[in-house]
Amino acid sequence: MAKEEYYAILGVARNAKESEIKKAYRRLARKTHPDVNPGDKVAEERFKKIQEAYDVLSDPKKRAIYDQYGFYSENIKEQPGGAAAGGPGEGPAWGYDFSGVDTGAGEQSSFRDIFSEIFGGSGPLRGRPERQADKGEDLDHHLNISFDEAIRGLETRLVVNRADPCPVCGGSGADPSRGQMVCPICKGSGQEKRSHGIMRFSSACRTCGGSGKVSGRCVNCGGSGSLPGHDAITVRIPPGVDTGYRMRVPGKGSPGRNGGPPGDLYLIITVRAHEFFRREGNDILVTIPITVTEAALGAKIEVPTISGKTLLRIPPGTGSGQKFRLRGKGVPSLRGEGVGNQIVEVRVVVPRVADERSKEILRELARLNPEDPRAGMMH
Repeated sequence: MAKEEYYAILGVARNAKESEIKKAYRRLARKTHPDVNPGDKVAEERFKKIQEAYDVLSDPKKRAIYDQYGFYSENIKEQPGGAAAGGPGEGPAWGYDFSGVDTGAGEQSSFRDIFSEIFGGSGPLRGRPERQADKGEDLDHHLNISFDEAIRGLETRLVVNRADPCPVCGGSGADPSRGQMVCPICKGSGQEKRSHGIMRFSSACRTCGGSGKVSGRCVNCGGSGSLPGHDAITVRIPPGVDTGYRMRVPGKGSPGRNGGPPGDLYLIITVRAHEFFRREGNDILVTIPITVTEAALGAKIEVPTISGKTLLRIPPGTGSGQKFRLRGKGVPSLRGEGVGNQIVEVRVVVPRVADERSKEILRELARLNPEDPRAGMMH
C-alpha cells in the first residue's frame, strides 16, 4: 500500500504511544474483521489496510523509518544515527527470484518479458510519476433507526468522522517551502538497481520517477495530505429499509489525494425491534388476543397497523392460531414492487373462572355441546 497515511488509518496522532496504537488497532479490527463481516469486500479491504498500518507502527524500527520518509520499505535499512541505506556506497539492495525462468535454449521468456515482470513495463527504463491522483477512502457509518422509521423512511442529519484535506498543502502532502530533497531510495541517482546472481538491471526509481528528488513532507499533516475532521450531512433514508441495508452516499467519504476524487460514504442500517410488530420480508406480523366468546360467536375487533387502527372481522368458530390477511398494510418495497400485507394471528385467551356461577355456565355449555375435539386421535 504505497504512500498511505498509517496514522490516519488507525485514527491516532503521530506522537501516539504504543498502547494507544494497539488499542486503536483492536477496536478497528473487531469492527472490520472478515469473520465479523462475511462476504463484505469493503470491510475486508479496510481490514487489510488497518493490519498493514499496525504492522509498521507497532514496530519501533519500522515506525522510525516511516516517520523519517513517509513510507516503509523492507529495502531501507536503518543505520546508527537514524540514517537509512541499502549498503555502503549504493542504494538499497533489491533481490528478485528468477526461478522458473529458463534463459537457455528453448527459453520460456525473453529478456523483454523479464524486464516487464520486474519493472512493470516494456523495458528497464520505465518510471512512474512521483505523485498520482488517488480516490479517497470509502467510509462506513452505522445508523440505528426505529421500526416505524424503517417502514416510513426518514430524513436525518448525521455527523460523520472523516479526513479533511490539509489546509497547508492542499491535500498534496508536500511542503513546497521545504523544496526538493534527495530521494532516500535511489540516493539521488534516479535509478534503482536490481540483481540476481550475475544478472544486474537498472530502472527509473519508482519513488521519485527517475528525477532523484522528492518533495519535502508537509509538517502540518505529516505528508498524508489530510487531517482528522468531521462533516455534517443530511441524508434521506427510503421507506422499506431493513437491518443490514447498505446505502451509498456518493462523494461523502475521505478526500482524494493530489486532486483525486473523494471516496463514498456507506450507511449501514440497524432497525430496532418493535413492541409487538414483527417483519418477514415485506409482510408485517402481529399476534392479537381474543376472548373465548369472540372466538365462538364471532366479532369485529380493532387491530393495530403501522398506519393506525383498523377493524377485523372474526368469524364464528375461529380457533387459536388462525391467521387473517390485511392487504396493503405491510412494508413498501424498495424496488417499487408494491406494498406487503399485514398478517394477523389470533390467540384465544381462556378466562379465569373463580365463581361458582361461571363454572355452572361452563358445565351447562359442555352438556349442550358434547363434542370431543380429540376423537379423531383415538383408535
